[in-house]
Amino acid sequence: MATPYTTIRIERRGHVAEVVLNTPDRLNAMSIKFFHEIKAAFEQVDLDAEIRAVVIWAEGRLFTAGLDLKEAASGILGGNAGNGGGPSLGARNYAFYRTIKELQDCFTAIAQCRKPVIAAIHSKCIGGGVDLITACDIRLCSADASFSIYETKIAIVADVGTLQRITPIVGKGMAREMALTGRFIPADRALACGLVNEIHADKDALLTGARAMAAEIAANSPMAVQGVKAVLDYSDEHSVEEGLEYVAQWNSSFVQTNDVAEAVSAFIEKRPPVYKGD
Repeated sequence: MATPYTTIRIERRGHVAEVVLNTPDRLNAMSIKFFHEIKAAFEQVDLDAEIRAVVIWAEGRLFTAGLDLKEAASGILGGNAGNGGGPSLGARNYAFYRTIKELQDCFTAIAQCRKPVIAAIHSKCIGGGVDLITACDIRLCSADASFSIYETKIAIVADVGTLQRITPIVGKGMAREMALTGRFIPADRALACGLVNEIHADKDALLTGARAMAAEIAANSPMAVQGVKAVLDYSDEHSVEEGLEYVAQWNSSFVQTNDVAEAVSAFIEKRPPVYKGD
C-alpha cells in the first residue's frame, strides 16, 4: 500500500492496515495537514477490498499531544481584526466555522470506515487524541496511558467529536467529569468506565495485543464483519424496533454469499473456514 503521507504512514500486515501517527519529534501534534491526511488514509483503507481491519497507533513517547497549538495560534485561532476593507467579523467567523466542519469530517471518516478500527494508545492521549480514539470502534491502551479532554484547560470547547461520541462510551457522569475538568484519566479508570477494552503492560505488549485482535477480526468473513459494524452503528442511533428491521433487511439482502457456503462446508469438514469476502 503506497504511503504518500508526511504526518502519518500506512503499513500492511496481511488483511490488516496500520495507520501510524508519525511525527514523534512534534509529539504527534495534530496540524491541519495531519487532519486531512487522516481523512485521506481512511478513505483509502475503506476502498481497499483487501483490508479487513485497521489498527491506529503512534510512534514516539506519547500517543498525541493533541492540536498543534503553535499552528492554531497563528492560523485557525488567530487572525487580525477586520479593518481597512478586510474581511468582516461575520466573514471571518464563517470561515472559522467552515474550518471546524472540515476537521470534524476528517475524524468522521474514521467512524464511517466500513472496516473495524482499533486504537492502540500508549502514554498521553490529549485533546484531539480523544476526538480521534472515540471515532474508533475499539480502544486498547498500555498501563502508562492517560486521557484528557484538555481543550477545557485552554479555554476551548472540544469541537471535533469528543463531546458527541464519548457519553455512549463512558456514561454521562464520567463524560462530564472528563470534559468539565480536563483532568487526566489513568488507564485503570479508563478501563473501569469502558473507554478502553484492555490494558497491556507496555507499548510492545499493546501492539501485540492490538494486532492479534485485528487478525482475529480479519479472519472472519469481511462481509459479515462490515455488516455487523453497519447494524451496530445504525442501532446506536435508532430504536430496537428500527434496528431489528434494519438487520432483517440487511441479512435478506446479503446473507447469500460464498462466505456463508464456506462456513457450512468448513463446519461439515471440521476445518477452519477460509473467507474471501464474496
